[in-house]
Amino acid sequence: MKNYTITVNGNTYQVTVEEGFGSPIVTQPVQAAQPVVPVQAVAPTPAPAAAPAAPAPTGGSAGKEKVDSPMPGKIISLKVNVGQSIKKGDVVVILEAMKMENEIVAPVDGTIASINVTAGQSVEAGDLLVTID
Repeated sequence: MKNYTITVNGNTYQVTVEEGFGSPIVTQPVQAAQPVVPVQAVAPTPAPAAAPAAPAPTGGSAGKEKVDSPMPGKIISLKVNVGQSIKKGDVVVILEAMKMENEIVAPVDGTIASINVTAGQSVEAGDLLVTID
């Protein structure tokens, strides 16, 4: 059994919880005038896995024009390589967000200077995807 002091809405309670699948036992509140609130046993949740570190930019130095993620999502595929010439409007990355594949396009003509993501990587809005010279 484990004893805990729980505060709910400013009311403090002493709670004893048995490990296993049984019901918890709620003991007397610290402040006798406060009502006793039933407590349900909850299985502990595993800690989330640590997010993988962002990969280092591949190839050349960072370019002048940055292409950022417009929304959070997962990189499905890269459509360009470092050193490749592209035109404004060419697809550079496919980003899955809300079960939809979104084409991220080049905002300018140029050459891909660096690719800052990998296929399968999760990104947040504003994360750097590629740079263009």
